Amino acid sequence: MAAHRPYPDADALLAAADEASYDLSQADLTEALAAEHSAELDHGASYAALLALDAAHAEYERKFGHAFVICLDGYPPEEQADQLLGAIRRRMGHEVDEERSLSADELRRVAQSRLLDVTRRLTRSDGLPTAEIGLFAPVG
Repeated sequence: MAAHRPYPDADALLAAADEASYDLSQADLTEALAAEHSAELDHGASYAALLALDAAHAEYERKFGHAFVICLDGYPPEEQADQLLGAIRRRMGHEVDEERSLSADELRRVAQSRLLDVTRRLTRSDGLPTAEIGLFAPVG
């Protein structure tokens, strides 16, 4: 993706990232999953929820060999604990290959979310891209 910079706009960047994610080899996916950290709850979560989450993460990582990956975008903070714990419990019933495929989909969603955050930070208040890291093509 870096070799194709600059992108004309954020939509082009997101489309390129999405396309690249589908081209990952199994070794690349393994490397990407190994670099991830399990989703965590805000500091305002109850102690019981944090304990349950720690135990669920440990069990998941023992079974599947990588961190539990989920994109919680769109869920309000007060619902994230239930979503996270429920998703881990549901996905624990999957076979390894099915879970790997779901993890790749969630990793794709997380990457898209991270890219959106970066593009928001690199876009001026007038909506035009900045040239900070050569992410976007110069305007005008």
